Amino acid sequence: MQEQRSDVGAGWVLFASIMMIVGGFFAFFEGLGALLKSGRFYAHLSNYPYGTNVKTWGWIELIGGAIVVLAGFYVLSGALWARIVGITIATLSALVNFFFIPFYPFWALAVITLDIFVIWALAAHGRALAGETSSPEASARFDTRRSDAGVGNR
Repeated sequence: MQEQRSDVGAGWVLFASIMMIVGGFFAFFEGLGALLKSGRFYAHLSNYPYGTNVKTWGWIELIGGAIVVLAGFYVLSGALWARIVGITIATLSALVNFFFIPFYPFWALAVITLDIFVIWALAAHGRALAGETSSPEASARFDTRRSDAGVGNR
């Protein structure tokens, strides 16, 4: 049962890393679009209290997207720093997309939902792709399997 749970966790971490890579590419190109077309890149709503310079936001998206793509690839190798970056960026993404709800309601809510799944997958199952030999429980299971198979018994 524990092995099946580990497989499910690995699947969720794979999902999270793919979402990070794809989302990072989207953010990168969104930032590039904001830098190249800063005049009318988004819908304008009158009396909306939150706003920012489009070029500044473009640079943030461009650099942030590149970092998320890189971290997404490193999540596949089980790097702790990449999981921390993934959780942090997904949290910030969910908060930022809250402010995009008036501009792009469906897209913003979809991104917030995906961010929640990425946060959950990395927090709950982040070690699933890191290799099980690093935890004491995994070492005990490995030793039990070896002794059951007759390895080391002479």
